[in-house]
Amino acid sequence: MDIFISILSLIGFVLLTASTGLFVAIEFALTGLERSTIEAEVAQRGDKRSKAVKRDHQNLSFVLSGAQLGITVTTLATGYLAEPILDKFFTPLLELLGVPESATSTIALVLALFVATLLSMVFGELVPKNLAITNPMDTARFVVGPVNAFNTVFKGFIKMLNFSANWTVCRLGIEPADELASARSTQELTALVRNSAEQGGLERTTALVLDRSLKFGDVTAEELMTPRSTVETLHDDDTVLDLIALAIETGHSRFPVIRGDLDDTIGVVHYKDAFAVEASQRGSVLLRDLARPIPVVPESLDGDSVLNAVRSAGSQVILVADEYGGTAGLITIEDVVEEILGEVYDEHDDAEAERDFQRFGTSWSVSGLVRMDELSEKVGYIAPEGPYETLGGLVMAKLGRIPAPGDELILPQSDNPFRAEFESGYDGRWMAKVTVMEDRRVDTVILSPISDEEAAAFEKSAREAAN
Repeated sequence: MDIFISILSLIGFVLLTASTGLFVAIEFALTGLERSTIEAEVAQRGDKRSKAVKRDHQNLSFVLSGAQLGITVTTLATGYLAEPILDKFFTPLLELLGVPESATSTIALVLALFVATLLSMVFGELVPKNLAITNPMDTARFVVGPVNAFNTVFKGFIKMLNFSANWTVCRLGIEPADELASARSTQELTALVRNSAEQGGLERTTALVLDRSLKFGDVTAEELMTPRSTVETLHDDDTVLDLIALAIETGHSRFPVIRGDLDDTIGVVHYKDAFAVEASQRGSVLLRDLARPIPVVPESLDGDSVLNAVRSAGSQVILVADEYGGTAGLITIEDVVEEILGEVYDEHDDAEAERDFQRFGTSWSVSGLVRMDELSEKVGYIAPEGPYETLGGLVMAKLGRIPAPGDELILPQSDNPFRAEFESGYDGRWMAKVTVMEDRRVDTVILSPISDEEAAAFEKSAREAAN
């Protein structure tokens, strides 16, 4: 009879451990499922189990409370049942090993507690948890039936526990939620894209476009714009012939029409406007009569709003105003597209000449207009915080004057420990040499990697020359 009871107790121990695993599995499976995944499963199969998973996911607070109750009850029952029966198995074994009778009970009890806890933890918690994380939908479909049966039996008690928990949470100033939010932040989506690319789920080019698209909302009009100093303009008293000549010279299609300077822009003209004027009159028709209004946005406007403004503008060009009311630059639809897709060239562009980054050996020829975030992504150099947005601005700030062709300097180091992936594969010190100036603007800079010893020697000789 004792053997029969012992066997029944062992079977009960196994069943209770498996029951604990059911509640652990439903807990991790439901919290790991996305709403879209569940909707797709219901649409594909449409069976009772899929619908039950959907219902439980929408009533998550109640189901998780039931799971916690089930885990607590089965764990306590497992300990209560397992310890005595395991103690009976260990006691004769210890006697055979010659353990003194006075110590046998204590050692057997400790061993029983250890084995019961170990088995319950491994097979009742860790194994079902890993299964649920690895395959949440199939796991949820498998366990949802018995878990719902338990929740139905103890529905009243679970609701009471859930109400008590929600009341406490409300007192802490937090609104309880019955369903997991399916929305994801930009940072979470960016991490998903990067992980998918690293594991081969997305092609590199696709991942890059998605990553730029997700970050686009954080970009400002100031970062997107073509700076004022590089904008090609026409005057209000210029003629259609001047428009045609400038279009041929620059390869651009749209030009702001100004009265004096960009701060007094009266509109924008397109080279197609020239074809609306008879050839005999193109030397006499003034551009002020053809210019269309051009929208103006603040330089702090976010990328999404900038895109809407550019798309709604009839000319697909908008001006960017600085905080003092002056014109900081302009944005075209091409600027917006290039922020997401990278450099875009048409048949009128010289791709080599207009490329912001050109690599030769270990050095780089970089446009002075590139932003600091672009520089860090491409080259690997991260600048310290300062009153500059571009490489040219950094060079001016470091020199303390308007640079001249041939000026050399060691770029300052940043205390930021972050190092993103970059093409150069080098994140040490960099020497910058100004090679081309456009009036007072830094047009081209050569960046060359140097060692710490070379940087120290250069800075020492520069100080000596200054003295």
